Amino acid sequence: MPKVTFQPEGIAIEVPRGTTLLEAGVRANARLGHACGGKCACSTCHVYVHAGGASLSESQDNEQDVLDKAFDVRPASRLACQTRVGDEDVTVEVTRESVKAWLDEHPAERAAASEHP
Repeated sequence: MPKVTFQPEGIAIEVPRGTTLLEAGVRANARLGHACGGKCACSTCHVYVHAGGASLSESQDNEQDVLDKAFDVRPASRLACQTRVGDEDVTVEVTRESVKAWLDEHPAERAAASEHP
């Protein structure tokens, strides 16, 4: 099974082929925002793919439309909810905005993070 690694935390998880990066992130307890529940309606699951990108599913028009609204979009930008893992290991960087969204979705974790910067 391919392994997905979430940076900057360095959390890694093996997942079956076809799993979305968002599903992998949730299973791994990575700080990956997903305000819309993975419906491609927001950009809170925005990640940068650093390795294994050629093995991922191709980006579709609806993903590109939503990414147009994201901050600091780069050539390696993807929405984790729309990106399926192939056969290779993948390394992604969770964007700062996605971490912020995750903290907004988990107020107890946000409070703990502010107490221990």
